Amino acid sequence: MKARSITMLVFGILFSMLGVGLLFGGIAASWVNALQNDGGYLTSPRERFAVDSSAIVSARADGIRGDTYPGPLPFDVGSIRIAAESANPGKDVFVGIAPRQDVDRYLSGSNYSELREVEFRPFRTEYREVQGTTQLSAPADQTFWVASAAGSGERNLDWKIEAGDWSVVVMNADASPGISADLQAGFRSELFGPIAAGLLAAGAILLILGVPLLIFGAQGLGRHAPHPGAAVPAASGPAPTPAFQGTAAQPAGITAAAELAPYPARLRGDLDPVLSRWMWLVKWFLAIPHFIVLFFLWFAFVVVTIIAWFAILFTARYPRSLFNFNVGVLRWSWRVSFYAYSALGTDRYPPFTLARTDYPADFEVDYPGRLSRGLVLVKGWLLALPHLIIVGALTGSSTVRWTDPDTPGVRYETGTGFSLFGFLVLVAAVILLFSGRYQRPLFDLILGFNRWIYRVITYVALMRDEYPPFRLDQGARDIGELRPDANNSSTLRAPVPQDGAVPPESPLPPSDPTGRT
Repeated sequence: MKARSITMLVFGILFSMLGVGLLFGGIAASWVNALQNDGGYLTSPRERFAVDSSAIVSARADGIRGDTYPGPLPFDVGSIRIAAESANPGKDVFVGIAPRQDVDRYLSGSNYSELREVEFRPFRTEYREVQGTTQLSAPADQTFWVASAAGSGERNLDWKIEAGDWSVVVMNADASPGISADLQAGFRSELFGPIAAGLLAAGAILLILGVPLLIFGAQGLGRHAPHPGAAVPAASGPAPTPAFQGTAAQPAGITAAAELAPYPARLRGDLDPVLSRWMWLVKWFLAIPHFIVLFFLWFAFVVVTIIAWFAILFTARYPRSLFNFNVGVLRWSWRVSFYAYSALGTDRYPPFTLARTDYPADFEVDYPGRLSRGLVLVKGWLLALPHLIIVGALTGSSTVRWTDPDTPGVRYETGTGFSLFGFLVLVAAVILLFSGRYQRPLFDLILGFNRWIYRVITYVALMRDEYPPFRLDQGARDIGELRPDANNSSTLRAPVPQDGAVPPESPLPPSDPTGRT
């Protein structure tokens, strides 16, 4: 049964991803087709091309010769338009299209520039200069042009695309050297309409096939997941050293009410007593198989969340099996991130499973009995906005915006630097590299950031209605979570009285200022 669920999930993800890609392609083709209404063209930016030679010639396609082109095309590919205007005072511009062999014969022995590359952001051209001394005759006097335009002001050349080896030539109308012209290229085709219809139809069919397979597969895997609170296999070997969670060290701002009402999404990460100094340098590479699997699982996560949105809206319930599947995806993601990049808290390789295991990192969400139909409309994007801003500030990198003096109308953006969260993990890794120790206070802070992030994900993914607290709960264990004590038994973290005193019946062991229990 589980193998069948995995098979359905894999095919459902593949069909759905391909369907979404085709739908986006169809939407893009439809948009392009709409731009062409009333004879419009898709145009490039208008830029100035200037050379000292007598002609600008389009480059030959790499690896293609004139005798390798097919015969006449069985359908109309489309049309191109080249707009040209001379920037030389008192000179007219000429632009023409002709078979390459005729153009080569015409330009033979003259000095001309072959355009090899054009970039528009920022604008840059690359030419191959062909040296020669022959003075060319006026291009308009030649009879081999299949389309041409010449004169003062802006001139438009329109040409219906045909199979063959063609050259586009820009010259001064009198064939004199020193060309400076403002050029713009455009393209239109009647094929965009049929292409858009075909892509949309194919994408819809694949989604109709893929989404049910994906949902059935996720349901099957979700049914195999244990309910929250179920026993987890005992870890082999010595128990990991728990992060400091003593109540006496709790900030005064955390009240007893907060202690008695922990958030129903619990994130755990137990720091290994001994970590390799250097292994963190390659963990990201070792985790590549997980990254590949998670890429597809997160696509399934998004689809399942959309289906759950409709289920909550009409039934006020999150389907239990789909809920378990999405929790499993978050659990898998947390194990990989704890190992590879967001905490570096263990050298033990993460398991390939959605289920709970004895791995030192775990994530669990309490299943809600009922969810608000109204909140589902706004909580994932509007109500969560303050948290999303904070998470973005913690995890986002800086962005540099700049303007090229040669193109003042165009602005560029470049992402650079570390995020605050990434910087803290890097600091912990560097300290580990040189000292062989992971600083416990820094580990507790990093776990607090991760806990905040996963609470927000839980809320945005519609899995709980409780608003995430604006609270940085540091340490390996969540507030109110069972934790191992010195005898490897489970004790519940005691609430803090209003006056901050530690109750004498607290089951927690004493602590020292270093954070060791």
